[in-house]
Amino acid sequence: MLSDTSSSLIRLNIGGKKFCTTIDTLTQREPDSMLAAMFSGRHSVCADSGKGYIFVDRDGKHFRHILNWLRDGVVSSLSDSEYSELLREAEYFQLLGLIDEINTVLNNRKEEEELNTELTRNDIIKCIQSEKVRFRGVNISGLDLSKLDLSYVDFSYACLKNVFFSRANLQCAKFRDVDAEGSIFHNATLRECEFTGANLRGALLAGANLQSANLQDACLVDCSFCGADLRSAHLQTADLTNANLEGANLEGANLKGAKLHNANLKGANLQRAYLRHVNLRDTHLEGAKLDGANLLGAIR
Repeated sequence: MLSDTSSSLIRLNIGGKKFCTTIDTLTQREPDSMLAAMFSGRHSVCADSGKGYIFVDRDGKHFRHILNWLRDGVVSSLSDSEYSELLREAEYFQLLGLIDEINTVLNNRKEEEELNTELTRNDIIKCIQSEKVRFRGVNISGLDLSKLDLSYVDFSYACLKNVFFSRANLQCAKFRDVDAEGSIFHNATLRECEFTGANLRGALLAGANLQSANLQDACLVDCSFCGADLRSAHLQTADLTNANLEGANLEGANLKGAKLHNANLKGANLQRAYLRHVNLRDTHLEGAKLDGANLLGAIR
């Protein structure tokens, strides 16, 4: 048991650095930690014979950050190297919440460095007020451009990873050879857009209007087109592996040479679609409408 059970005040000597805190601070926020176990009352903890400090043989440099976390649930702003040192101490004291928080901060920093966004949403809004807007080759990854009128804007060769285009008007916009992996085009207007050679891996295009859009040679792996309007869309040699097109309208679409391995076309409208020589063997077509589709040489 604690040497002074009449008081909740705890004096700690962490590698020569002295701290003063309470039992509640050490036990409440992280009840499964080593510190909580030490001061739960279930174990005998001995203090030195001087001023009653309990010695823990760890580097005390960052222990104040641990105490602040236990008090307030907030991690101080540190350099990456300092976070790594603090993480090592958090692991030793088995502070699972602090470990998760540090890892989240480090991951967010890494993502921000990778995105290195050049423009803000306000910059985009100012630019689209002029005619013939071009954002060719720029990096606007991670921006929220939802609900904006971006019709006819040229995004060719730009980095658009994880951009939010939900409900935006992108009619006739150009996305030639863009890297838009993971971007969200939910319910966006994309009529007559050009996505030739674009990387849209994992993008969300559910409910989007893609009538007559050009997606030739595009990487559409793992994309979601659920309920999307792809009438008369150009999908020649596009890679639709694992894509979800359930309930999509592909009437009159050209899928010549498209890769449809494990694609979900359940309930899709493929009337008058061009599917000559397309391999449909591993495609899910339950309930799909194929009236008038050109299936000459298709593998089923």
